Amino acid sequence: MRIRTLVAATGALALSLVSGCAQGGAAGSSANTVTYWLWDANQLPAYQACAKGFEKENPGLKVKITQLGWSDYWTKLTAGFIAGTQPDVFTDHIQNFGQFADLKVLEPLDDLGIEDSDYQPGLAANWIGKDGHRYGAPKDWDTVALFYNSKMTQDAGLTAEQLNGLSWNPEDGGTFEKTIAHLTIDRNGKRGDEPGFDKNNVKVYGMASNGGGFGDGQTQWSNFAASAGWSYLDKPRWGTEYQYDSKTFQSVIRWYFGLAKKGYMPPLSDYNVQSNQANTQVAAGKAATAFDGAWMISTYAGFKGKDIKTALTPAGPTGKRATMMNGLADSVTKAAKNKAGARKWVAYLASDRCQTVVGRSGVVFPATPAGTEAAVAAYRKKGIDVSAFTEPLADKNRFRTFSYPIASYSADMTALMAPAMEDIYGNGKPVSSLDQTNDQINLILSQ
Repeated sequence: MRIRTLVAATGALALSLVSGCAQGGAAGSSANTVTYWLWDANQLPAYQACAKGFEKENPGLKVKITQLGWSDYWTKLTAGFIAGTQPDVFTDHIQNFGQFADLKVLEPLDDLGIEDSDYQPGLAANWIGKDGHRYGAPKDWDTVALFYNSKMTQDAGLTAEQLNGLSWNPEDGGTFEKTIAHLTIDRNGKRGDEPGFDKNNVKVYGMASNGGGFGDGQTQWSNFAASAGWSYLDKPRWGTEYQYDSKTFQSVIRWYFGLAKKGYMPPLSDYNVQSNQANTQVAAGKAATAFDGAWMISTYAGFKGKDIKTALTPAGPTGKRATMMNGLADSVTKAAKNKAGARKWVAYLASDRCQTVVGRSGVVFPATPAGTEAAVAAYRKKGIDVSAFTEPLADKNRFRTFSYPIASYSADMTALMAPAMEDIYGNGKPVSSLDQTNDQINLILSQ
């Protein structure tokens, strides 16, 4: 589960005030135990199976796994860094990597022999710090696609071929906006592209809302901005300047949140990170489509009475389709009590021996090609087509894949961008207001 909240951001900020205070090792650690934390309950059985395989290969070593919900996970991890009760190994998110690396709470993993070519493109390189050291071993990856209610699209006369061939632009929205408008239905039965459509009384929105998107917009506006040629930073990794003041970016944001003004997407007031996310809106029949990540495949497939399918992200002004390709990693904490065991466990987690086991669970795409293939096969057995998520990796001529922004002070960026984007989406603030926000972020980044 990869829900974006400010919990991690504020936790990292708190950590920055007391960095270096932690002493001692991980709670529950010992010379023959490796403590490991993760947040996804759906993946727990697969990693329990990996632990059994690891323990068989390493007699005398035991793995103690703790699973926590997303918000509790980052809160307790941050508190653990401060109090010295952190685990030996934890599932790391690129959203927090910059902050953790700067605060020196991660153990270098240069001795693990992690090679870029052993994993899907870019996943290994993303976990190299500014100092040139490795702080994470690739774990899994995800991309974003368009989930859609096939009955609603069929009723609207739309085919799967049409949905996979959409394009957009920030001037009139292209065929994508036309499609979203046509899928929108007001309480009188009028579609969004028909005369008399009442945008203030919508029964079914053409596209669900996943909120303002913070500063990354992973399942909101990121694919549009990237397919327009925009990048978060001046460099792919460890950039020194954010580019939210870009005219290109601001034109994308103006158009994207303009869909809500037209009635094709719910207003911000309808969105709730706990109870009314995009998938909830689709499940309730309140939205026909939703951009969401690969980690949500099983969730959408499990909606009773609904046949949810997926389509590629729309092609943008550059002629390419785009999707964020995010990847998690396993990291060892600097104060881990059992560092030797932790290194062995992380190396095992990053190997095909574990990643094919995880892949066969059909919950996530593991980082190695063999692990990915196992996952695709597992989804196929369940009758789920995941090609909308895997195609972007296979065809770089048609697709642009890009990473979550990797830079220092990422928590500060999120803390500033979250309210800025919500002001634009929910309060009608002009997109030009991002100029000032961008200046504030870059001032912090320049320190």
